[in-house]
Amino acid sequence: MKIALIGYGKMGKMIEEIAISRGHEIVSIIDIDNQEDFDSPAFASADVAIEFTAPHVAYGNYLRAFSHNVKVVSGSTGWMDDHKADVERLCREQGQTLFWASNFSIGVAIFSAANRYLAKIMNQFPQYDVEMEEVHHIHKLDAPSGTAITLAEEIVAEIDRKDGWTKGTLLAPDGTLSGERNADADKLRIDSIRRDEVPGIHTIKYDSEADCITITHDAHSRKGFALGAVLAAEYTKDHSGLLTISDMFKF
Repeated sequence: MKIALIGYGKMGKMIEEIAISRGHEIVSIIDIDNQEDFDSPAFASADVAIEFTAPHVAYGNYLRAFSHNVKVVSGSTGWMDDHKADVERLCREQGQTLFWASNFSIGVAIFSAANRYLAKIMNQFPQYDVEMEEVHHIHKLDAPSGTAITLAEEIVAEIDRKDGWTKGTLLAPDGTLSGERNADADKLRIDSIRRDEVPGIHTIKYDSEADCITITHDAHSRKGFALGAVLAAEYTKDHSGLLTISDMFKF
């Protein structure tokens, strides 16, 4: 398979390494300093482009790839509020393809399935309140993480006593604590911590007067995310439309 990379930071380089190890060819690498390569024959020859950039440029990257009918796999978050409807229209009416996920880790996909099932059970036990904590490296700018938001939305969809999530506290790398631990009873609070080079830890806790039930996903490195992105590209090559992890993994 011919793959184009959009974004060539740590994740882009790791995706390149894994893609090559699985027998794929990297035909184009686009970063900040060579945006004109979007219009190159090499980019247009790609079966799939894998995009890991920043929220403010992701949507524009999709449009430039779609203009050459190149399918896109993306892990960029933060663009959906403003552009989701248009991307859905492009996939539905113009035959474009985007595989989007807030997290491509196979382990997180399994964790997400467990999260949905546990939430469905806990809907029957109102004595348990639920909250979440996510921990990431000091370079991550958004809080809460896209993965935490996705997990929270899955919980809210299953638990009648919650009608949304809310930002809790943020512990910054310098030890500064901001935000608020007090949340309305109908909101799921997400606390965030930025520490060292942590790839990502997500913890969901159901607490009651009697006991506490906790599930955690702890990523050891970015390799799981990179492998998942390449697997998503392999899936996307032969599928079309607006795709996500639930299409690839039938849990």
